[in-house]
Amino acid sequence: MQQSHFPGKTLEAAPFIHLTAPSRAPSGEQVPFAFSIDHPMTAQQHIKSVTVFVDENPVPLTAVFHFNPQSGKAEISTRIRFESDSPVHVVAETNDGRLYVNAATVRASGGCGGPVNGDNPAALAAAGKMKLALDGPFKKGSVNQARLLIKHPMYTGLQRDLRTNGFRPAFFIDKIEVSYNGKPVMTADTAIGISEDPFIQFGFVADQPGSLQVRIRDNAGTTFRQSLEVGG
Repeated sequence: MQQSHFPGKTLEAAPFIHLTAPSRAPSGEQVPFAFSIDHPMTAQQHIKSVTVFVDENPVPLTAVFHFNPQSGKAEISTRIRFESDSPVHVVAETNDGRLYVNAATVRASGGCGGPVNGDNPAALAAAGKMKLALDGPFKKGSVNQARLLIKHPMYTGLQRDLRTNGFRPAFFIDKIEVSYNGKPVMTADTAIGISEDPFIQFGFVADQPGSLQVRIRDNAGTTFRQSLEVGG
C-alpha cells in the first residue's frame, strides 16, 4: 500500500498521531474510530491530509481527510468497517510534504461483505438526509466541534441481498465538503470502508457567528446539502 499510494516516499513513525479504537469489536459493521494529531495548524505549518487504511479490507483505502488552518486541528471521530481482524494505518501529510504514520489493530469481522436485509427502496429514498449539530456551546475564536450524521446505506457492492440472493450494487458517499462562512474547513474523500449511516465529528475555527455548511455527493452523482447557523 505504501508503494501504491506513496511511491518513493518515507513514512516516519509518529506517536503524536493518537488513535482511538477498540481492540475487539462485536461487529465489523460499525467500529468507532478516531484520530487526533498534535501538530500546529497555522498557514506556515499544518497537516494537509490524513489517509486511513484498513489493511485487510477488500478496499483498504477507507478515506482521505483534507484539512487546513481553518480546521483548527487535524482530528476526526467516525465509524468504519472491518471485514476481518486488521491493522488500521493512519498516514498524515504536512503542507511541506513530510509523511507520518501510526497504526492500531482491531479484531472484528463481517463489515464489508455480510448479508443485508431490510427495505432497499426505502433505504435509497432516505439516502442523503443529514443532521448537523454543534457539540457544546459556540466558542468564538476557538476550535468548535460539530457532529454530522448522514442517512445512507453505504452499500459496498459485496453484500448479498437476503431477499433476492443477489448482490446489492455499490452505493456510497464519496465526497463530503464542509465550509464555514464560505471558507473550506474539511473535505473527505470516502469509500466503502465508512459504515452505514456515516457519523463524523470534526472541528472548525469560528472567528465570528456564521453558517456551517455541508455538501455531500454519492457515487451515483447525487448531491445533498445541509447548513447550521451558529453563534447567533
